[in-house]
Amino acid sequence: MDLNTITEVVRPFGRNELPAWREGDAFLAGGTWLFSEPQPHLKRLIDLPGLGLEPLRTTPTGLEIAATCTIAQLNAFSAPSDWIAAPLFEQCCRAFLASFKIWNMATVGGNLCMALPAGPMIALTTALDGKCVIWCPDGNERRVSVIDFVLGPQRNALQPGELLRQIELPHAALTQRTAFRQISLSPVGRSAALLIGTRAHDGRFALTITASTPRPVKLAFDAIPTAETLRARIEETLPPGAYYDDVHGAPEWRRAMTLKFAAEIREELAGAR
Repeated sequence: MDLNTITEVVRPFGRNELPAWREGDAFLAGGTWLFSEPQPHLKRLIDLPGLGLEPLRTTPTGLEIAATCTIAQLNAFSAPSDWIAAPLFEQCCRAFLASFKIWNMATVGGNLCMALPAGPMIALTTALDGKCVIWCPDGNERRVSVIDFVLGPQRNALQPGELLRQIELPHAALTQRTAFRQISLSPVGRSAALLIGTRAHDGRFALTITASTPRPVKLAFDAIPTAETLRARIEETLPPGAYYDDVHGAPEWRRAMTLKFAAEIREELAGAR
């Protein structure tokens, strides 16, 4: 879609070239949402690919994913052999149920910043204890956990002029056992429930619930809980009215799928060694 209110496009090639933020600005990465509907409030686009951020970087402490990393680049990433959580990358990429055109344009950071309940990159980075590195307009940076970054549908923790630079995944999270479940109302529909379970080497268990809820929910346990304990914890955390309601799934159905998938994940990881 043409954005006919745009009067200027700025293409910075380094952080020092980022312009001072003003009303009517928007950062442009993949643009798969930005160009999908009218944006009459926008006047200037700040085009980010020129920053030349390395899409994926392995470090001694884990993995750095640039906000401008595309879904295709993440899906093609070859992880170290001890990162047994790495299959989640492809599983979450495929949860987009999108064409190769979207895969090659949509970005990890864009998916987080949109903060839609069905965002699979939100599920991935929440489950793997991701931290958002945010560039502040004054030249400083701050870090926020992904679960605190996503506040609700199309609401995130960015302040005006702040830019999501990258997401950091710790090595310990990347070497956990994982289990994945996802469902949509239609074969190529938006996720209505997407759950990820993780089991650490010391036996700790966590369940990340997304898509069925307005924002990500993560439940942590010192060990694999009993089926009854897990269900009770979910019901306590997500009472009636806490499930998302839109054309992609009714709340009661999302609740049923969440409870079903949680039980399956618990059983799967209880048998993992």
